[in-house]
Parts: sequence; C-alpha cells; structure tokens
Amino acid sequence: MAAPDLMARRALGPATLAVVQAVEVVAGGPLLVACSGGPDSLALAAAAAIVGTRSGVGVRAAVVDHGLQAGSAGVASAVKAVLAGLGLEAVVLRVAVEAAGDGVEAAARRARYAALAAEAAPGEVVLLGHTLDDQAETVLLGLARGSGTRSLAGMPARRDVFVRPLLGVRAETTRAACAELGLTAWTDPHNAEPRFTRTRVRDRVLPVLEAELGPGVALALARSAELARADADLLDDLAGAELAANGGEELDCDWLSGLPPALLTRVLRDWLRSHGAVDLSAAAIAGVAALVTDWHGQRWVEVPGVRIGRDAGRLSVRRG
Repeated sequence: MAAPDLMARRALGPATLAVVQAVEVVAGGPLLVACSGGPDSLALAAAAAIVGTRSGVGVRAAVVDHGLQAGSAGVASAVKAVLAGLGLEAVVLRVAVEAAGDGVEAAARRARYAALAAEAAPGEVVLLGHTLDDQAETVLLGLARGSGTRSLAGMPARRDVFVRPLLGVRAETTRAACAELGLTAWTDPHNAEPRFTRTRVRDRVLPVLEAELGPGVALALARSAELARADADLLDDLAGAELAANGGEELDCDWLSGLPPALLTRVLRDWLRSHGAVDLSAAAIAGVAALVTDWHGQRWVEVPGVRIGRDAGRLSVRRG
C-alpha cells in the first residue's frame, strides 16, 4: 500500500479525486475521520489523509467498536492497522449499546455519535462517510414514517461537530476509490441482514424504484432532501421566533390558534421538548394541537414524558 505522501504526489484516479475534492471543501481545520472500515468511510479516510498531506491540516481517525458482533474488537484493530498504513493515527472507541424502544440501530447510532463527539478535540470536526445513496435511503425511510418535512430533509451536511462531505458522492464512487488505492474494505454483515429496515430499503426498495422509474431516483431523492431542508430550516426559525416572543411555562390558545398549521406544530414540538417530552411523533403533536384547534372539554393529552392540559384558554404541563 502506498504511503500518503506518494499518494499525494501521483496522479489520482477519477473516483479518488472526486472524494478528495469533496473533503477539500470542508478541510478548514483539524479533522477526525470516523471509519468503520467499510468502503465509504475507508475512501473518506484515505482522501482526508491525502488532503492533510497536501494542506498541512491535522487528520486522525476513530474506529467505533459497538461490541454487537463476535470478533468486533478484532475488526476494529484491523481497521486501525489499515488506517496506520494510510499514515493516520487512529483510536478505537468501545461503546456500550443499550437498545431502547426505537431498536438497536438507533441505540448504536446514539452511542457512536456520543463517543465521537467526546473524542473530538476543540476545533476538530468529525467527518462521517454518508453518501448520496445513504441520503436517498434516509429520505425514503422518512417518507415511510410520515413525520413531515424535517424527516424528508434527510441528513444535514453539517450539524454541531459532525460533517458529511460525501452527501453528493455516490457509493459506487467510494468503492471505485478504494479499488484505485488498492484498499480492501470490510463488509459489515449487518448490512446484509433483512431484519434491518435500512437494509431492505437499500437492497429491495431502491432497486425496484430504479428499475420501474428509471435511473436517477437516488439523485432525485437527495435533491428533494436539499429542498426540504431549506424549507424546514426556515419554518423552524420562524417557529423559534414565535415561541421566544410568546412562549413560556404556559401557552395562550388564542395565539396558538392564529398560527399557520406548519408553525403551530413546530411551536408545540419545541415547547413540549423544553418540558421534557421525548420521542415525539407526529400523532403525539397532533393530539396536543387538538387541545387548541378541536377542544371540546377533554381533560388532558398524554405524550411521552409529559401530560398536557388546557385550563382557562392556556396549555400547561400537568405534574403528577
């Protein structure tokens, strides 16, 4: 395997160049690359190593061991060795995954993100290897849940310390980049298990859509996510301004009833979260909204974490 300085000097293959260019856009400071050893994150790590060598930006890597499969520690160690071959210092982060009501996938994601955020040094951003194909899958999953514009907006390119530079890059490009660089990616057996919804979307749903509607479905879904995100961001900002100006421990129902539905649900969502509500679904928020728009004397509405009642024209949290 070529050393990073040699890779930086020789002509890059077209796939590798595409990944390197995507990383260059976000490489304004030190980088921590999250690498599972799969083709997406491995291509990302290799590209980040090249960018770091060219620009002098500090780059290191982190491998998260979820402990969900036999031999996971060995896999993490092997990925760390591959990263060392790319010239990247790497750390293995071992996490405990405690499955909750939303399943082991979501629990693993929470544990992984928490570990990566804790590992990131001040000023360091964490690069994640999600591709355009991952974004398309996320949009389809959001559509199936029916949970509104924010869900259809997919994954953000940047949130807090996390940056996803490959959302405009196809998975076939990251696989080709690994081939160009002579890198053998690890294949996670969980990615082939049909019990996981995302696996079924990737292996069954998207291929059917491509076959029946023609090529370009994944690209169209990712483009739709960008448009939905812009709309959702604007609506969230407007709702936040409304809540800041008129909110409090209680909410006035006359004011709420005058809000457009798109703002009403967002105001209620943010207010409920500020009072301890968790795992809010569209149905739960609609139940609270009915206290404003369809009130006929109902005593209260239960949402996960809190109970909301209406008294004297105001919504309030009912304790105990």
